[in-house]
Amino acid sequence: MSRIYLDHAATSPMHPEVIQSMAQFMADTFGNPSSIHAHGRESRRFLDKARESVAKAIHSKPREIVFTSGGTEADNLAIIGTAFANREKGNHIITTQIEHHAVLHTCAYLEKQGFTVTYLPVDLEGRISISELKSALTEDTILVTVMYGNNEVGSIQPIAEIGKLLKSHQANFHTDAVQAFGLLPINVDDLGVDLLSVSGHKINGPKGAGFLYIKNGVKLSPIAFGGEQELKRRAGTENSAGIIGLQKAVELAEENRAEKADLYQSLKEEMIKTFKSNKIAFEINGSLENNLPHVLNVYFPGTNVESLLVNLDLAGVSASSGSACTAGSIDPSHVLVAMFGKESDKIASSIRFSFGFGNTVEEIKTAAGNISKVIKSLTA
Repeated sequence: MSRIYLDHAATSPMHPEVIQSMAQFMADTFGNPSSIHAHGRESRRFLDKARESVAKAIHSKPREIVFTSGGTEADNLAIIGTAFANREKGNHIITTQIEHHAVLHTCAYLEKQGFTVTYLPVDLEGRISISELKSALTEDTILVTVMYGNNEVGSIQPIAEIGKLLKSHQANFHTDAVQAFGLLPINVDDLGVDLLSVSGHKINGPKGAGFLYIKNGVKLSPIAFGGEQELKRRAGTENSAGIIGLQKAVELAEENRAEKADLYQSLKEEMIKTFKSNKIAFEINGSLENNLPHVLNVYFPGTNVESLLVNLDLAGVSASSGSACTAGSIDPSHVLVAMFGKESDKIASSIRFSFGFGNTVEEIKTAAGNISKVIKSLTA
C-alpha cells in the first residue's frame, strides 16, 4: 500500500538538493569555523555565505542572523534573552493563547522567574484583536510575542499591524514564523518585527538547524554559555552541515514561494471538494481567508480523534491532531480550546492535514477519498 504524507506542518521531507549540498559539504569540509587556520577559514567562508543568503530572504543584514538548532531554540533565545536583558525596563510580556509550546512553555518558565504574562484570546478564526492587544500594553511591557501563522489551524495574525502599534512602544516584538516562512513574503522592516524565528525542517531542510533574526540594537542575553560563536549570542560550535542544508532549503523556498503557495491552496480546495462530493459531514476549523495555504484543520462530527488517526494510518494517510501525543494518549488541542471552548465537540473530533513537497492533486483526491471512507465507517 502506498502511503500519502499529509503532515508537513509537523516536519517535511528533505529536498534532494538539500541532501546533495549537505553531503558535498560533509565530504569536502570539516574544519571548525572558529579556527584561524585554512581548514577553519574554509568552513567560515561557507557559513558567512549561508548567513548572507538567509538574511537576504527576510531583507535583513547578515549580522542580524543567529543560527540555532531550530525553531524551539530560536523562540527560547528570543523570549528569555529579551526578557532578562530588559528586566530593568519592566517585567510584562504579552503573547497569545494559541502559540506553539516552544513559546507557551517558555513564557510559563518566565512567570516562575517573576515576570507577568498576558495571554491574549483569539476569535473563532484563531486571530487576536488588535484593540485587545493595545489594551493589554502597559509601561512595563517589554516583549510582545505573536506567531505569524498557527501550526494547527493555519490562522495568520496581523503582524504588520502589530508592528505599527509597537513602533512607539518600548516593547520588543517577536514572531514565530516557523510555519509562515517559505510560503508568505517576509520583510522584517515592513513587518516591524525585532525578532523572528525560522526552522529548517519545516521547509524541506534538515532537522537541527534554524535561525533567529535579531534586529540591530536589540538587547539580548545569551541562554547558552561557552565560546563566542554567533557574535557572542549563541555559544557552541555551529552545526555547519545543517546550516548549509538550511541555506539551500531557504534558497529553494524563496525561488518558487508564490507557486508553492498556490499549489498548496489548490490541494486544500481539492480535498474540501472531494469531501463534499462524498457527502460526509465536516466543518473547517478557522477560516479559509487569512490562513496559511498548506494547513487544513477539519472537524468530523461523531468521530474520535484517536480512532480517526489510527484508521487513517491503516488507510495509508499520515495526518495528525496537531496536538501533543504522549504515552499513547492525545492531549486536547490548546488551540481549539482557545477558539471554541473546552466543552466543544470539535476538540475531540478534529484532524489537521498539511500539504507540502511531493504532494499532487491526484494524491490528494486519493487521500480524501480514503478519508471519506474512514469517516463513513466510523459514523455509520
